[in-house]
Amino acid sequence: MGEAGRLVERPREWAESIRHRQQDDSFTAPGAAFPAGKFEPRIPITYAARMRLLRSTDLALRVLMRLAVAGGSSPTTRDVADGMEVPYTHLAKVVAELQHMGLLQARRGRGGGLTLTEQGRTASVGAVVRAFEGGGDVVDCEGPTPCPLNSACRLRGALRRAQEAFFTSLDPVTVEDIVAEPTGALLLGISRGPGPGPGPDPGDV
Repeated sequence: MGEAGRLVERPREWAESIRHRQQDDSFTAPGAAFPAGKFEPRIPITYAARMRLLRSTDLALRVLMRLAVAGGSSPTTRDVADGMEVPYTHLAKVVAELQHMGLLQARRGRGGGLTLTEQGRTASVGAVVRAFEGGGDVVDCEGPTPCPLNSACRLRGALRRAQEAFFTSLDPVTVEDIVAEPTGALLLGISRGPGPGPGPDPGDV
């Protein structure tokens, strides 16, 4: 089994670790009047209107793609954050998770920065998405007022299978695959930016 295949087996371990670190991405939908009272399900915000990846998942994939075309350079977290036009603090959390997963290395000090590991280069996109999205259901049926259909609901299982099919379709795709031409060349051009700026902060990675 290749490196990407082994990574597919690890998302639950990663997801559990990430679940305890990242903020709650859910909200309580406004109460809608029903004959029996109010219906106020807690729905993950990523699936409120349509299936969407969490912001942290999106950033994680973009970081991996950015580093996959970095060549011999080692951009800092701040460099990558500026290039993506996202807050440094948000990206730093994602970088820490990716480092914890063994997908990148972060070195401090002058000459330091971020580099993609071989494990990160061959990582399964499906495994990364599973890890950051977590193992929760598409809808939360166990909220403050549990759904009365819980014990005999066919919808929950159907949605779970659809979610797993989505993840499974991404399992064979690696980080290397998603930066293949013409994406890689375009991404590299964007990453170079307008030109060199001030030197890195010695404490930055």
